[in-house]
Amino acid sequence: MRVGVVGGGSWGTALAQLLADNGNDVLFWMRHGEAAEAINRTRHNPRYLPEVELGPGVQATTELARIGSECRVVLMVVPSHGLRAVARELGDQLDGGHVLIHGVKGIEPVTYKRMTQILREETCCRKIGVLSGPNLAKEVALRQPSAAVIASHFDEVVQTGRELLWSSSFRVYGSSDVVGVEFAGAVKNVMAIAAGLAQGLGFGMNTMALLVTRGLAEIARLGMAEGARLESFQGLAGIGDLMATCFSPLSRNHRVGERLASGQTLDEIVRSMDQVAEGIKTTRTVHELASELGVYMPITAGVHRILFEAVSPREVLADLMDITRYVYEFAP
Repeated sequence: MRVGVVGGGSWGTALAQLLADNGNDVLFWMRHGEAAEAINRTRHNPRYLPEVELGPGVQATTELARIGSECRVVLMVVPSHGLRAVARELGDQLDGGHVLIHGVKGIEPVTYKRMTQILREETCCRKIGVLSGPNLAKEVALRQPSAAVIASHFDEVVQTGRELLWSSSFRVYGSSDVVGVEFAGAVKNVMAIAAGLAQGLGFGMNTMALLVTRGLAEIARLGMAEGARLESFQGLAGIGDLMATCFSPLSRNHRVGERLASGQTLDEIVRSMDQVAEGIKTTRTVHELASELGVYMPITAGVHRILFEAVSPREVLADLMDITRYVYEFAP
């Protein structure tokens, strides 16, 4: 099968390799012609995961129209802020027979739309799903044992994704809780910034465990307010993804938190990054959504204060430790 991968970053590169390893013909779309030419000539993505060799089954292109016309299954892995525009352009080449699976962990500002909702609005496709889980791109590309969840309202989407991606090093599970899987994947990036802050301030595993467990409670509260099922936050898409992102130095959002703790400003950090840390924008969006819904999310509010209100990390931590004197939190 010829499979389209839309997005030339680290995760797109890892997925293209995984698909090719499984014997699929992969059409890999990216914006920059230099990168596409380098992949086709050298079998390496010069900017993202350059140490990973892509098999001959991967062909890079800058022609988005080819993805829709030549591929019946498309994996969307562009940053969340660019998904709507790319989906709108790609939508002219799609029909009801296409399967769209995105691996984008974000929520659209202002509208609070999830990525599957954007794909539904900008294309005629109905067979839409989300791929999420503890998937640090470099580890997947190095073929370390990993797993993910594909969630969709269509069994065909889940089964197609599993058949394409399942390998000796990558397991794929199915779910019908699209809302839960998408919220888990998006909001965990906020918690990863908090975890990076804690580690950067020199705190140990007790603090990290506190952040992860209470962070999971926040994610679940918000997701369930939007119609998600609690069990989705107890599996790979929830606690699994949260643990990987909060504890790994490979996480871009974790590194943002560490650098903030070292005294760097948010502007300095963003200017120096060559990849998107989704948690920065997601923090603002989730904070606004939680306020609108009346969902209690103190860690998210604390990260928001650090990122956008110039409050020091230590002041926020002190407030978080003091808040339960006055507000009783229920588990989980």
